[in-house]
Amino acid sequence: MEAYEVLKDLAIIILFAKFFGIVARKLKAPQVVGEIVAGLIIGPCLLGLVNQTDFIAQMAEIGVILLMFSAGLETNLHDLLSTGVKAFFIALLGVIVPLIGGTLLYMAFYGAGAIGSTEFFKAVFIGVIMTATSVSITVEVLRELGKLGSTIGTTIISAAIIDDVIGIVVLTVVLGYGTGESGIGKVLLSTGAFFVLAVVFGIIVYKIFKKIDKRYPHTQRIPIIGLALCFVMAYVAEKYFGIADITGAYAAGIILCNLDDAPYIERKMNINSYMLFGPVFFCSIGLKTDISGLNLGILVFSIAFVITALMTKIIGCGLMAKVFRMSNRDALRCGVGMMTRGEVALIVATKGLNAGMLDSVYFTSVILLIITSSIITPILLKMLFSEKNK
Repeated sequence: MEAYEVLKDLAIIILFAKFFGIVARKLKAPQVVGEIVAGLIIGPCLLGLVNQTDFIAQMAEIGVILLMFSAGLETNLHDLLSTGVKAFFIALLGVIVPLIGGTLLYMAFYGAGAIGSTEFFKAVFIGVIMTATSVSITVEVLRELGKLGSTIGTTIISAAIIDDVIGIVVLTVVLGYGTGESGIGKVLLSTGAFFVLAVVFGIIVYKIFKKIDKRYPHTQRIPIIGLALCFVMAYVAEKYFGIADITGAYAAGIILCNLDDAPYIERKMNINSYMLFGPVFFCSIGLKTDISGLNLGILVFSIAFVITALMTKIIGCGLMAKVFRMSNRDALRCGVGMMTRGEVALIVATKGLNAGMLDSVYFTSVILLIITSSIITPILLKMLFSEKNK
């Protein structure tokens, strides 16, 4: 592929994403729904104008990193600390219930193998895929609704971040036992080490930024250095600790969220995200979808897979939210906000495929789950936060 071809792809993505984003808002739906639909239309499913390439995938990764960095900057640190315990247990049950539900679903369709058998671990791995949560779409919707910095918004984001960490541990355990290579101790150690580093390093960096902010307030050097911190934290998290890069980016935003110029940094980040990286990320979800290999058996399983994945998140997270005496409406908001799946589910599925614990035919089910949850979640969240539907 010639280097200049990406310019054509980017032009198509931006124009279609913004057009369908405007259409979505005219129809009272969140803009991200239109951008995902745009990806479906210009991708292999329909027009085939743009195909997923390594370049677009890398642009999309930058997009989700910037999105999570902005989410961290908009987070109220006091609310984050106050909702930490609540978010942990919501995330925990939000992993356990889908894990059990996915395992039972596979066994219902294809039989239950003996515990410890290859078939048993294939069933468990279907559940592992369901545990993944993609917070990026929920973040964008909450921002559109003006609820990102609210207590319920912070709880959802915190729970989703913790969900990813728990999901990594579960993935490692299942892969370890399934392939005969157990690495649970190493994962727990590296996860704990990352958060210790984030706290210690964060305190030092925050003090440095505070001095710079005091001496050079509201200057462009502050968001530029902040962006560098975001990329460094994302890189270190993924490279040296095995934690998702978006977790590192979110941690970088948390480090800077109490600065006087935090809103200024966030506005600068949103310019890049809104103009280019955001549309590429949301369109890329649609670009990854190819349903040409779908047959009746996989279609039936995929429908059941999607329903089970969505309902188990709502049930698991919602029930734990009720345990913490949240209202029925807020409990449902938590469950719906946690049911989106995205790049994390794809990464988990790819690891299972490489380890021989997942057949490639089930990628159709994963893609359908990502598309369905990505479209349904923003619509439901807008309804749940609407005063008219209260």
